[in-house]
Amino acid sequence: MTEEQRSHIQDRDIGTEMRESFMDYAMSIIVSRALPDVRDGLKPVHRRIMYAMSELGMAPDKPYKKSARIVGEVIGKYHPHGDSSIYEAMVRMAQDFSLRYMLVDGHGNFGSIDGDSAAAMRYTEARMSKIALELLRDINKETVDFIPNYDGEEQEPSVLPARYPNLLVNGNTGIAVGMATNIPPHNMTEVINGTQALIRNPELSALDLLEYISGPDFPTAGIILGREGIRQAYQTGRGSITMRARAEIEEVNGKARIIVHELPYQVIKARLVEKIAELVREKKLDGITDLRDESDRNGMRVVIELRRDVNPNVVLNNLYKHTAMQSTFGINMLAIVNKEPRVLNLRDMLHYYIEHQIEVITRRTEYDLKKAEARAHILEGLRIALDHLDEVIALIRGSRTTDEARDGLMSRFGLSQDQAQAILDMRLQRLTGLEREKIEQEYVELMAKIAEYKAILADEQLKLNIIDEELEEVKQKFGDERRTEITHSDSEILDEDLIPREEVIITMSHSGYIKRLPITTYRSQKRGGRGVTGMGTKEDDFVEHLFISNTHHFLLFFTNKGRVFRLKAYEIPDLSRTARGTPIINLIQIEQGETINAVIPVEAFEPNKYLFFATRHGVVKKTPLDDYSNIRKVGLIAISLREDDDLIGVKLTDGEREIIMGTSEGMSIRFKENNVRSMGRSATGVKGIQLDDGDRVIGMDVVEEDRDVLIVTAKGYGKRTAVSEYRTQTRGGKGIKTLNVTEKNGAIVSLKVVHDDEDLMIMTTSGTLIRTSMSGINTMGRITQGVKLINIREDDAVASVTRAPRNEEENAEEDDADEEQVTE
Repeated sequence: MTEEQRSHIQDRDIGTEMRESFMDYAMSIIVSRALPDVRDGLKPVHRRIMYAMSELGMAPDKPYKKSARIVGEVIGKYHPHGDSSIYEAMVRMAQDFSLRYMLVDGHGNFGSIDGDSAAAMRYTEARMSKIALELLRDINKETVDFIPNYDGEEQEPSVLPARYPNLLVNGNTGIAVGMATNIPPHNMTEVINGTQALIRNPELSALDLLEYISGPDFPTAGIILGREGIRQAYQTGRGSITMRARAEIEEVNGKARIIVHELPYQVIKARLVEKIAELVREKKLDGITDLRDESDRNGMRVVIELRRDVNPNVVLNNLYKHTAMQSTFGINMLAIVNKEPRVLNLRDMLHYYIEHQIEVITRRTEYDLKKAEARAHILEGLRIALDHLDEVIALIRGSRTTDEARDGLMSRFGLSQDQAQAILDMRLQRLTGLEREKIEQEYVELMAKIAEYKAILADEQLKLNIIDEELEEVKQKFGDERRTEITHSDSEILDEDLIPREEVIITMSHSGYIKRLPITTYRSQKRGGRGVTGMGTKEDDFVEHLFISNTHHFLLFFTNKGRVFRLKAYEIPDLSRTARGTPIINLIQIEQGETINAVIPVEAFEPNKYLFFATRHGVVKKTPLDDYSNIRKVGLIAISLREDDDLIGVKLTDGEREIIMGTSEGMSIRFKENNVRSMGRSATGVKGIQLDDGDRVIGMDVVEEDRDVLIVTAKGYGKRTAVSEYRTQTRGGKGIKTLNVTEKNGAIVSLKVVHDDEDLMIMTTSGTLIRTSMSGINTMGRITQGVKLINIREDDAVASVTRAPRNEEENAEEDDADEEQVTE
């Protein structure tokens, strides 16, 4: 050994060397092989397979190619770790029982749920699935970084653009050094709904997202027992869920048998059948006489025949207890974030995905802007040439060489070299009038695109809106129904599940005292009756809101200041008929001076439903219902109000109805709802009716044909008028007369659309309530004064009016018990 060689030798403690070398190896395994990236949900081998197939042009509309060719491309260019590891990864991506949404479209034998191995790669063929294109979309627009491959001769993407949250949608598993990941697959529709919700409301927590993502959704369907494990996993990143096979008990010729249709995720059917047979031979399972697998291409069917004398439910429970028909899935949501492994909760996963998409949209827009500006630069040169056509032609004809002509154009017209070259390359056909118009049109369109691209780059909200829209496109193309059912475990019953689903009456006073009552509390009385006490109130308080709901429906509380709050109906205290109620400020965080002016019961936040708003000054607005699905405890802006205006009414619609509005001075207007375009939550709205000085809107409702418009006045008068008497007009007009307001009947306090199969409930400011049949109210013309509906004392007035389902136990006469309940 020479002296020069000796000079490069360093003394090194072997323990230190082993420790540091192993750590380098371990981190390489963790980051570069075993764990998925949080942004696209893929390990390097999966990403390389996808990219290689894309580069080979193996789109879903192209012919299949041999799997061996794909594996050769991947191992030769990107992943030098053995052909079997690459092929096994690709096989799993083509199995409908392994991935919830397959990324590879396989042709041939790719294995089975019975544990059969795939055929050799020289026999099978494959191409990309349609959904795989969404992982690679826009990859050629510089949306992601490319890095050198293992030998530096090729470039590969460090991550894919991934137009949907693939890490949650398809899940992933992997074992690294000292750590492992096990992320279950989920339903595409639910995951995208959750992502869109987080985009619209970044303050949502992991548990809030459970409203949208109810739990894992396995490709083999089955049943998940209980939600506690799901909640724990989504909140902390780690949890355990119990999966169960879907089985049913049939009876044939007096004998029972168990039919298994679905299995827990990753359970091999053939091994399960073998295990059951083994337990029967060992007499650990009693009562089974025959066992056969009748599965075919139409679905799974494992038949377990039973003896006549056994209880089939006991046998089924023993199967769950002793076999893989009931299994546990340990969730460990570990992924690579910024080149480091991290355990993530549900919100973290979606947050990092959204951040990735913001970067993708930004880089794609920058790319499109650069291309558009380059093309616009060329078109500007062509426009100059066309404006000075004769001079340009003369200059070119007088030039001896191309370089001389180019330099002449640049010096004469101030063109760049690219512009001058484009003019020299221009074909003579571009000189026609039509071609010149095309150049002008293309230039105008390009300038509009450039302005749009710059606006996107300058506004973070626009980027989020684009992500939202593109996720919606993916959801519409690939979203489907859940396969895995989530049920309660024997030991887990939520408080909500113990509350019966029933119709209830909810009343709230002017001072904000609210309570819940059974709908049977009030029975029908004759028109003109005195009523019964419905709520105990102070002298300076009165009932202002009364409505019907279901205990499990959401209640949206809209305030006079245009804010909205949300509660479940069962969260309203259930109190006695004469109790005052609970202060609403104990349930929702309204501000001082803020009052509840509208309440909407909602069963589910459907995207094709709308909330239609009306204000005291005649302004109306329509907003999609699902814009209000994420309401924080501190409330949410429902409508932006102009100065001195109040929100007076909100209705749930399908967007294609007709609206009728009424004013205190007896005017009304009917117009088509689609005259009001859909607006965002914080929009102000447009004019619905033009008001005279001193007039105000007191009611708004949805028109239904063959029904009547009910008008009730402050002094207890009312009438019904056929809807057909109210002609459809243009939104924003003064409208037509709906009732002749006099000193005798008082100003109008309510306008509603009603029918005979309902009851009418009227509450006065003193707390007196009457329930009467709608059919007992006379039908009259539009401009009449109406008839007496309830006897009102001089110091009392009608406070609120609502419709109620018909009371089947209607009694026409008041008995002595009723007399005792009359409010003095």
